[in-house]
Amino acid sequence: MELVFTNECDPKYDGYEAVYTDLLFKTLRHLGQADNVIVEVEFVGPAAIRELNRAYRDRDQVTDVLSFAFMDEVPGELKIQNAPFVDLGSIVICLDQAVAQAASYGHGLERELSFLFVHGLLHLLGYDHQTATDEKKMFALQDEIIGKRIST
Repeated sequence: MELVFTNECDPKYDGYEAVYTDLLFKTLRHLGQADNVIVEVEFVGPAAIRELNRAYRDRDQVTDVLSFAFMDEVPGELKIQNAPFVDLGSIVICLDQAVAQAASYGHGLERELSFLFVHGLLHLLGYDHQTATDEKKMFALQDEIIGKRIST
């Protein structure tokens, strides 16, 4: 298992690499997934995430988290088989947006950043929230994974 962490914002948030490594392990174990994965996570500012959101989702606005799954099946694309490690994809988190949301929701920043990471990771693992049923399942999984470890 490997987590590639990049922080383009403030170095005081570099400690989230350890938090996210723990959450990656906990998520894979909770879901019964193999741990031969690579996940990339990056903290960016509002301008960077707005540009990504515009370019890839045609939404010209700041968002809190984006996931780019590398394992999505694309018609005509060759599938890598029997690789020792599987690169699940990339999670991009807007640190400023997370700080604002934590204050708005009245809970701690660690809880918000953990939620955003696990949310993005579940997307990389194929979970979605396009329907009310899928959303309920995905959000329940997030709560189970984050659990009581993180206080409000």
